[in-house]
Amino acid sequence: MSFETLGLSPALLRALSEQGYDTPTPIQAQAIPLALAGHDLLAGAQTGTGKTAAFGLPLLQKLSGEPNRTRKPRALVLTPTRELAVQVHESLRDYGKYLRVPSTTIYGGVGMGNQLQALQRGVDLVIACPGRLLDHIDRRSVDLSGIEVLILDEADRMLDMGFLPSIKRILAKLPRQNRQTLLFSATFAEPIKQLALEFMRNPQEVMVTPQNTVAETIAHRVHPVDGGRKRELLLHLLSADARAQTLVFARTKHGSDKLAVFLEKSGIKAAAIHGNKSQGQRQRALNDFKAGRVPVLVATDIAARGIDIDQLPKVINFDLPMVAEDYVHRIGRTGRNGSQGEAISLVAQDEAKYLRAIVRLLKQDMDIRDVPGFEPQTPIRWGNSAPGKAEQPGGHRAPRKPHGKPAHARRPHGDAPRHAHAGPKKHGERKPQAPQRGPRRDANRNG
Repeated sequence: MSFETLGLSPALLRALSEQGYDTPTPIQAQAIPLALAGHDLLAGAQTGTGKTAAFGLPLLQKLSGEPNRTRKPRALVLTPTRELAVQVHESLRDYGKYLRVPSTTIYGGVGMGNQLQALQRGVDLVIACPGRLLDHIDRRSVDLSGIEVLILDEADRMLDMGFLPSIKRILAKLPRQNRQTLLFSATFAEPIKQLALEFMRNPQEVMVTPQNTVAETIAHRVHPVDGGRKRELLLHLLSADARAQTLVFARTKHGSDKLAVFLEKSGIKAAAIHGNKSQGQRQRALNDFKAGRVPVLVATDIAARGIDIDQLPKVINFDLPMVAEDYVHRIGRTGRNGSQGEAISLVAQDEAKYLRAIVRLLKQDMDIRDVPGFEPQTPIRWGNSAPGKAEQPGGHRAPRKPHGKPAHARRPHGDAPRHAHAGPKKHGERKPQAPQRGPRRDANRNG
């Protein structure tokens, strides 16, 4: 299948071809024809599946096909974070480079001046975060009565962040008649289903990405360490290849700042990105990271939404997430489009329970390896079941389950997600090599 078979306009196909995309991802192949036909759509799509193009391409085609005879916006895309709003806007501008679809972004953390000017000039498309959009609604600086298409991107994350009341207020300002609504979410919890029943008309459902699937090309590794030595171990790992782009996840905003300062003082260029940073600071840090000027970006979970980098080689969990599903979102930023990636977690004793939950969620074990010189003073107590097989230097014994059998290790499994927005690059690129594994002891699998 190719994009040509989906019914897209020549202008869109030309832009996609120039960017090296010729084959749609599964979510695009199923969602685009339904959206072009005018259906409301419930789409299950995680980060890395190409969901932005799945809703963006049919949206651009619709908006370019009919002139806007008013100054009112005709389409609204709601996103949970500023970074994702910027990322979606950039992607849609790339796809629509040969179309005339004036657009703007609306989000907090910056002044209203530029946003007001864009709205006064008139735009077809608004990409917005709920909070700042409500500010404009209250000021009567935006008129949503002409919205023909509404897209809720990462609806589950918006609900997690407490935006449900804001979303309902915004939806109440939109026309109900002749409006197409597309809702994209990694999961479909009850509040999302209720939202869909209330504001969508006979939505078609597309679910092509199994929940909590991770790429086969990601190598998962766990390094046990005493909590007080985590920073030293992180520095040791980063120093081994100081030029490699690495996204480091910390649990708190304050912790992100402290970690970035520590790395800078230790000679490694690093920047932090979190909700307390101004929009300008966040965008500069993200741009520097994408351009390779800063090889290490320290981020919190919320701030990392919208970070989209081809072939990011490594993600390090300095702190494990307390919610197992967030591990999937974190590591989904590496191993994309068939490229090789590493997901490394530094785990102290008080985080063992989080690692067990992640292993249960993924249904696969992980390689546990002591780093010479950083072995925890007291071996980590994994509880009733070890989360993976340890591969330790020097002949040390692996953690064992209570009944004495060695913990087994399985290779990661699941369908590898494609590029975050469109299909895979054209043929002719070098095929990435499979991750290299070290020698294994007690390698018997449990069936």
